[in-house]
Amino acid sequence: MRNLIVVAFLEPVTEGMDFPRDDWPLHITLVKFDVVDHQAAGDGESDAARDVLADRVAGLMDAPVRAALGSAVTVGSGAGFGRRGSIPVSLILPSPALQSLHEALVGVVEALPGRIATPGYTMAGYRPHVSHRGDKAPRAGGKLVLDRIALVDMAPDGGHATRRVLSLWQTTP
Repeated sequence: MRNLIVVAFLEPVTEGMDFPRDDWPLHITLVKFDVVDHQAAGDGESDAARDVLADRVAGLMDAPVRAALGSAVTVGSGAGFGRRGSIPVSLILPSPALQSLHEALVGVVEALPGRIATPGYTMAGYRPHVSHRGDKAPRAGGKLVLDRIALVDMAPDGGHATRRVLSLWQTTP
């Protein structure tokens, strides 16, 4: 199984970029999932072979992601997520474009061999937000543009200390 996530980055990233698991660029999570990686299930498959899965998943997500690129969302109030509300976040106000993108991506994932680990946070239970990173947080009332959407590997090369941008869709400036 590979643990993947699709996010809308609010800060610059590049395809192939690695970053520490505790130092994500600001982002809105769109869907997090595990998918069976038949290529990696073989004995000693190379990292290049593992990218076949990422390419397949990205291909299935291409149309809904491209349709959502350039959509704007509005930052709402702050909240606390996680255990005892200890993770500060900024909620994203309801957005038909964002909800449609989320639902389309969930549909893609549900058709794959795998699972969404937290299905209660999808579809009607989806609560888009931006987790704060130190002093970095979006301003309430601010407008954000979905101009960088990415498929990210949560454990590239089997390691859990970093994350890797596998595919990146961007608006052209």
